[in-house]
Amino acid sequence: MKTCEETITGNQKLAELLKEKYDPENSGFISTERFRDLLAAHGSELDPHKLEVLLALADANADGKICYQDFVNLMSNKRSNSFRQAILQGSRQLRNSALREEVGLGLSRRLVRHVAYETLPREVDRKWYFDSYTYCPPPWLMLAITITEVVVFMYYGLQLNRWVLQVSSPYFLKGPLPYHPQLRAQAWRFLSYIFMHAGIEHLGLNMAMQLLVGVPLEMVHGALRIGLVYVCGALAGSLAVSVTDMTAPVVGSSGGVYALVSAHLANVVM
Repeated sequence: MKTCEETITGNQKLAELLKEKYDPENSGFISTERFRDLLAAHGSELDPHKLEVLLALADANADGKICYQDFVNLMSNKRSNSFRQAILQGSRQLRNSALREEVGLGLSRRLVRHVAYETLPREVDRKWYFDSYTYCPPPWLMLAITITEVVVFMYYGLQLNRWVLQVSSPYFLKGPLPYHPQLRAQAWRFLSYIFMHAGIEHLGLNMAMQLLVGVPLEMVHGALRIGLVYVCGALAGSLAVSVTDMTAPVVGSSGGVYALVSAHLANVVM
């Protein structure tokens, strides 16, 4: 099995050969025929999944040339829009076995593979993600939100000596976190209400959806994008209540959870 250093060395060697031998004029492009010859000669030095993506890139370019920058993006684990479109428009089927058929994977790698199949619709994207994901950074956002919700629920449970229907307590509703349309001048409440829940069933359902849907999405798309989706869902919930019912308090992270489920719906449809 190749080490990280050996893989990086192989990638650098291939990139140098590509530029010096196949693009001496520094035009930024090489012909697909020369590109295939290069892969045939040095493909053993690459990760097999990346080799497949490179071959798919060659098959997807009908103009007979490949952009050097696309190759660099691939070797540095970056994907430009033009590179992504070239891959997705290619009609070539991957020749090697599917990622699902690989054996001998550790627990963490099996988790990454599971997330790839749950979140990404195409085999080439699944293999790309499987190769490039490193758990750095980990999916911290959904975990942090979930832990905070549990801590807040435990705090109010001990204060009220009640674990179900906490929302019926006047002390609960007078706290600094729940949203109420009549208190909308306190702007933080538009978001802070997600940390409070009516009871253990309410909390449990939202926790399950955040962990089962939110964590895989965050592992693929990152904390910034998923955090934005989640916050928009939470804001939509409090704003909707402000318009439809001026007397109803709001607690729970259901707005953010619905936004995550909607984001995942696109993958389900595809």
